[in-house]
Amino acid sequence: MKNIYLNIYKPNLFNLKKAKKNIEYNNVIGIPTETVYGLAGNAYSNKAVKKIFSLKKRPAFNPLIIHFKNLNDLKKDVIINEDFIKLYKTLCPGPITFILKKKKKSKISKIATAKKNTVAIRIPKHNVIRNLLNNLNCPLAAPSANIASKLSPTSAEDVVEEFGNKIKFVLDGGRCSIGLESTIIDLTEKPKILRPGSITIEKIQKIIKKKIFVKKNTKFIKSPGQLRLHYSPGIPVKMNKKTVNKNQAFIVFGKKFKVKKNYFNLSKNGNLKEAANNLYRIMRKIKKRNFKSIAVTKIPNKGIGSAINDRLKKASTS
Repeated sequence: MKNIYLNIYKPNLFNLKKAKKNIEYNNVIGIPTETVYGLAGNAYSNKAVKKIFSLKKRPAFNPLIIHFKNLNDLKKDVIINEDFIKLYKTLCPGPITFILKKKKKSKISKIATAKKNTVAIRIPKHNVIRNLLNNLNCPLAAPSANIASKLSPTSAEDVVEEFGNKIKFVLDGGRCSIGLESTIIDLTEKPKILRPGSITIEKIQKIIKKKIFVKKNTKFIKSPGQLRLHYSPGIPVKMNKKTVNKNQAFIVFGKKFKVKKNYFNLSKNGNLKEAANNLYRIMRKIKKRNFKSIAVTKIPNKGIGSAINDRLKKASTS
């Protein structure tokens, strides 16, 4: 059997050309972004998009995020508005996804949008995916490179460990700088946050000077990250715990916790950005060490802490 780590490639000019050919042949590849690694394919190709859904075992009603290289390309497929322009000028490229109305003449696969008249779009910042997009004639459908409902990958190694030889080409962009999925905002009606991320609601409100709501009802799925069970390590997760038994992994935060074999500190310095970056890496480490459950101390619900708590809440849903 082929060593799965041989499917990881440095993002040099030669391998970027190979990545481009894979996309043009409707293959699916692993690609880094600043948030998490994605499973990327030609967003205009039903064949490529079907492969993404199949590999992820993703339900057909759950749409994909479409990654564009710039505003000019994006305007070919979606209808932009004033709120989008304000946010785009300040936050793009970056870790934010917008829900916008799709143009009737859009070439984006209807499978990728779950046959909806809206589309989730993003202009990523990571130089590897940007270099690839700059050499393609299509946007990339690129959901997180994991099996549906499982932990998102934050390294190339995570991707190949998740999929084995089912994914034969992964560009290695190093560890993701953020480590949590993008903020998602719906701009098709009154602005609503559908998924919190590193770009906070407070920051967005300052830019567009409007009250923003947080959508909690998930009956109508408009974007990724809205399903009840998500971001799961595959073992029970319990939030806001003060104590833990010795057979349970304990995810902690801050200086007050002692070093113990079953303690895993997201940030000894109490830094929420560092905690976010470490969350999935630590949960994967815990799973590999065969702990049967995870307890998590209380995480401050401010800034990116609200995104951490969102992921933990969905991981704890059974």
